Amino acid sequence: MASSSFNIDAPRWDQSTFMGRLKYFFNVTDCRTALLPDSQLDEAKALVESCRAGSVPPGTSEEQLHFAKKLYDSAFHPDTGDRMNIIGRMSFQVPGGMAITGCMLQFYRTVPAVVFWQWVNQSFNALVNYTNRNAASPTTPKQIGVAYITATSTALATAVGLNLYTKKAPPLVARWVPFAAVAAANCVNVPMMRQQEFLNGIAVTDEDGNKLGQSTKAATKGITQVVISRITMAAPGMIILPIIMQRMEKYKFMQRITYLHGPIQVTLVGAFLIFMVPAACSLFPQRCSMAVSKLEPELRDSIVSQYGDKVQRVYFNKGL
Repeated sequence: MASSSFNIDAPRWDQSTFMGRLKYFFNVTDCRTALLPDSQLDEAKALVESCRAGSVPPGTSEEQLHFAKKLYDSAFHPDTGDRMNIIGRMSFQVPGGMAITGCMLQFYRTVPAVVFWQWVNQSFNALVNYTNRNAASPTTPKQIGVAYITATSTALATAVGLNLYTKKAPPLVARWVPFAAVAAANCVNVPMMRQQEFLNGIAVTDEDGNKLGQSTKAATKGITQVVISRITMAAPGMIILPIIMQRMEKYKFMQRITYLHGPIQVTLVGAFLIFMVPAACSLFPQRCSMAVSKLEPELRDSIVSQYGDKVQRVYFNKGL
């Protein structure tokens, strides 16, 4: 049984190593948690909060506490503690991403199909980006709208432009157009959705969680890492799968079941994402850090004047 002194926030795996973070994200991105009712998620939250308050219900095992923390981390925002919408959760990335990506890879030949599926994908991405933002930096509805329109326009312009440009290119090149559009849009969507962090900075703390100020340089570092992670998440499925399908479609049995090509691609994308979602999230620590010496001069001088050499690094939630 778990004792009242059980530290439920202590990481089960070493977050300073890639393998430790990979185990953690395999745990919290488990798509089965997306199927659980809100009532069960709220019960998990209540158990986590009770444990934090030093009041573990009698008869509760450590395994039950670990499972409650898994549900809490998968469904509740780390900054606000509010339950996130189901589509924006990382645990929904596999089912949501496999359906949309599979359709983008299947329906790439005509401009209307390209436009429709890129729009669907960017709508999904915008919701994911907003849901997993650093909530300490509030975003207005106008900023959300501008970010959504800009990212969607970028994706559509890239996809349609390359689709027309590659009409005479080898078939495989045309199959890679969706990935180029997704990569370009991610470079716009994430920064635009989190533009408030560029403008006003992101909250940085010391190692013990005491707030030290707002930093735009920390925001730039965190958002850059998120963009890299998002592109990495999509890359293997959207680059390797077209090669696989290109070769498979040469076989007669595949030519007889063209109506199954879409479901096959959706399934294969899911196989890639089951591994790539936690792997991409694990590339960089969730609790990002930066040396005080690399902060903007005003904030650096403020920290040095208050704490001297005691604070060497600042910490912040980079978002996902």
